[in-house]
Amino acid sequence: MESGTRERERLRWRSRRGLLEMDLILQRFLDRHLATLSVEDTQAYDALLDLPDNDFLDLVMGRAAPADDTLGQVLEKIRQS
Repeated sequence: MESGTRERERLRWRSRRGLLEMDLILQRFLDRHLATLSVEDTQAYDALLDLPDNDFLDLVMGRAAPADDTLGQVLEKIRQS
């Protein structure tokens, strides 16, 4: 298995959350964008996965703004998915 495939599988596994709503949102995002994410977007998404579920959901739903501007592009892709 190549390293890119391993990285995508790692991100897909980390995307499993405790909130069903987040699982559904992230599954759609991954199905549409995971194979084509840039290195920067992959790093930003990985950083988002470190957040607690409710904080992550607030960012995705637009109820909170990200503290780090580099997260905005991947958040927009998640919202559009």
